[in-house]
Amino acid sequence: MKSFGVHLFFLLFLAAIASVTVQAFTGTYGINYGRIANNILPPDDVVTLLRAAKIKNVRIYDFDHSVLKAFSGTGLELVVGLPNENLRDVSANADHAMNWVKDNVLAYLPDTHIRGIAIGNEVLGSSDEFSGFLLGAVKNVYNALDKLKLSHLVQITTAHSQAVFADSFPPSSCVFKDNVVQYMKPLLEFFSQIGSPFCLNAYPFLAYMYNKDQIDINYALFLPTKGADDPKTKLHYDNLLDAQIDAAYAALEDAGYGKMEVIVTETGWASHGDENEAAATANNARTYNYNLRKRLAKMKGTPLRPKSVLKVYVFAIFNENLKPGPTSERNFGLFKPDGSISYDIGFHGFKSSSADSSLPSLKVRGFLPPLTYILTFCRSVSSILRQNKAYL
Repeated sequence: MKSFGVHLFFLLFLAAIASVTVQAFTGTYGINYGRIANNILPPDDVVTLLRAAKIKNVRIYDFDHSVLKAFSGTGLELVVGLPNENLRDVSANADHAMNWVKDNVLAYLPDTHIRGIAIGNEVLGSSDEFSGFLLGAVKNVYNALDKLKLSHLVQITTAHSQAVFADSFPPSSCVFKDNVVQYMKPLLEFFSQIGSPFCLNAYPFLAYMYNKDQIDINYALFLPTKGADDPKTKLHYDNLLDAQIDAAYAALEDAGYGKMEVIVTETGWASHGDENEAAATANNARTYNYNLRKRLAKMKGTPLRPKSVLKVYVFAIFNENLKPGPTSERNFGLFKPDGSISYDIGFHGFKSSSADSSLPSLKVRGFLPPLTYILTFCRSVSSILRQNKAYL
């Protein structure tokens, strides 16, 4: 009986480990949980909101322990962030990287499903303040994960803005900026070795705002339009997001990493803005985000990579009232601070409101929680075996 009990537990343990050996992203749809605000729901209520919306993939921009605790036992899959201001220290000292991983990742596994660590955010392309520390931080954090036998469970990434590109139209002409290449190529080489994707923050909203004379707003909103053609590849684009993603693939190809997957780690549309941000309306935000969900539900790739199913994290859960910058920066949320929906794209809010969803449900893959059941079952079996030590 002892042998049976031990073997049963071992097999269940292996099944659980096999289940978590996955990429950081399940399905096609995720969301960013920004918290630069003083009026949003507490983390426990955010979990309730996300589970009701059936959104499984979540990114945060730091490693706040109240969030990590709230996500424990929920089945939600979390990417935590190492902020830019931490890069210098973690890059310079491998012991500091190890301590950070132990304190903010290992301590919360396996109950909190931490599936990724985002090392910095939009580090390259704007200023060089943190550029020289990015690769060192990436390597030190990865090596810490590897020593802790976690590198097959937790994926290392970093997100880039479109400021890393010299030109993005037509998509086939896109290359990395000269002042970015010195940092980007070694980073891509390391990511290719460990199997990490290229993470892109892509905003058709911003592209349209800066190029209103050249871009049809319908093209940015996934609405019917004549689209755009790439003269080199002869590919046709019916929406701007696909073109932005294929521009990233072209830059990767030019750099020698054409097989690397591109994941969109931020995209969205502001629902309110300043006088010079006329496109930032609730109607446009609803149109963009609803049509994005429909596009992701088709489980297809881009014209250049039709077999690579697109994966997207939407920005963001909430409007964040303390974010600096233009008014639009504070109005990207799908939900208001109290959890009611900002506009109707098929979700139900934490609190009912006049805007609550009347739209049909979209079957977007992004909330598939079988791992929760396996781990729960394993814990139950473990408890039973401990209570029956006589048989062991």
